[in-house]
Amino acid sequence: MSLKAQLTEAMKDAMRAREKDRLGAIRLILADIKRIEVDERIEVDDTRVLAILDKMCKQRKDSITQFAAAGRDDLVAQEQLELSVIGEFMPAQLSDAEVADIISVSLKELGISSMKDMGKAMAALKEKLQGRADMAQVSKQLKSLLSA
Repeated sequence: MSLKAQLTEAMKDAMRAREKDRLGAIRLILADIKRIEVDERIEVDDTRVLAILDKMCKQRKDSITQFAAAGRDDLVAQEQLELSVIGEFMPAQLSDAEVADIISVSLKELGISSMKDMGKAMAALKEKLQGRADMAQVSKQLKSLLSA
């Protein structure tokens, strides 16, 4: 079952269970997916849905930091709830060691050994790691490997 179908089923389940907060968070996800489908006139696949979910997670984490700094605990709680619902549909996160292994294998496969090919390496790694690892951390690890 595709991620989009899973989200639709989860929305129906939340409606039946009268889980207002969960329903709202799932509707936010589906609305973002629908917006992209309409804007780009495409049908999103699981890879694109993962990219959307990953972006939404980053947005929620940034918002939590900013709301906490402003002392808005009510908004922090709302963002944390949305983040937890979004996280339910994300694949399991990889450990740093697993990410490092994937990076080193990819570099060998692509024959990359210098910083000039950083973009090429990141493009390949994004396909393999999207939604399963923080791409900013992947970039840092990749830079440290290539600059060594």
